[in-house]
Amino acid sequence: MKTLDLLRNLIAFPTISVDPNRALIDYCAERLEAAGADVTIIEDETGQKANLYATIGPRDIPGVMLSGHTDVVPVDGQDWTVPAFEMTQLDGRAYGRGATDMKGFVASALSAALTASEMDLKTPLHLAFSYDEELGCLGVHSMIDMLRKAPFRPLFCIVGEPTEMGVATGHKGKTAFQVKCRGKEAHSALAPTGLNAIHLATDMIAAIRALQAEIEDASSRDDAYDVPFTTVHVAKIAAGGALNIVPNFAEFFFEIRNLPEDDPQGLLARIEAGAEAILAPHRKRFPDASIEVAVTNSYPPLATAEDAEVVRFVKSLTGANSTLKVAFGTEGGLFHRELGIPTVICGPGSMAQGHKPDEYVTLDQLAKCDAMLSALLERLRAGL
Repeated sequence: MKTLDLLRNLIAFPTISVDPNRALIDYCAERLEAAGADVTIIEDETGQKANLYATIGPRDIPGVMLSGHTDVVPVDGQDWTVPAFEMTQLDGRAYGRGATDMKGFVASALSAALTASEMDLKTPLHLAFSYDEELGCLGVHSMIDMLRKAPFRPLFCIVGEPTEMGVATGHKGKTAFQVKCRGKEAHSALAPTGLNAIHLATDMIAAIRALQAEIEDASSRDDAYDVPFTTVHVAKIAAGGALNIVPNFAEFFFEIRNLPEDDPQGLLARIEAGAEAILAPHRKRFPDASIEVAVTNSYPPLATAEDAEVVRFVKSLTGANSTLKVAFGTEGGLFHRELGIPTVICGPGSMAQGHKPDEYVTLDQLAKCDAMLSALLERLRAGL
């Protein structure tokens, strides 16, 4: 099947991260197995979500891996003018949730694999399709565990997140945190006799904002990124029940998106030290007061060297003369850190269209991705 037909079918699976993706994975597996691919499905504990790993070509040597996630972000509250889970082709664009992030690449990779099944490849093609990437690269870990135990690992990895077919060598790491602040309740008429947990939380947030300002002034910088420094961002807060009660509990969530040169653990240590400084004046009167900072999720940055062999290889497939770095995170950092697989990011579309109503990928971008993968197949047929 052609890429556009495959994309139409993939968009029709409403694989929002909180929902199963198994029907889409089974769809891909059936087509790959019918073409003679070696397919492994790695289920989660429910069996409703799964990763897919497939090999086309020789089974006893490493090849080139194409990586893509199959989950998409929700459409709730968004004002779509076309059906979100039905591909609409209009004015040189293919609309639908996931069209650019990143079922366009998954469709192109699947199309390339079906074509590869009819070729005599000297070097194999691997497909790695994952779930729950949009929740923080959660699902891919079981596939990494499988590959860690395999007799060999892929030579290169191309993560097909949208880069407008530019070759991206880096992205920031991300660590997500939950902060729980515990004070002491009291009647609001006697507010000073209690310890307001919201005040603890806002003092913590002020300390985080001060740290961000310090990072901007004195930390590492990389102008290849849209935001050239590490960021610390508070995104969600919850506290309080009634206006006449001093709240005894508040929580908020924040993230660190770090350049490879910056250590998120070092920043966390400073944030925790700030928590102790905030609590210190209250210890005598409120010995049970606390501020707990816990990591809820993390993934590492990607920092592939500009002169790495994988960069030269993918440039030769696309004809690119330069590289870039992307603001968003990918599974590429995990493939590189956990498995040592040389990795770049290169895929159709722009993240400027991702996560929005009327998400789309242009047909021109899909054609360029197909051309890159066609060039890849010729290299695999020749044995790299």
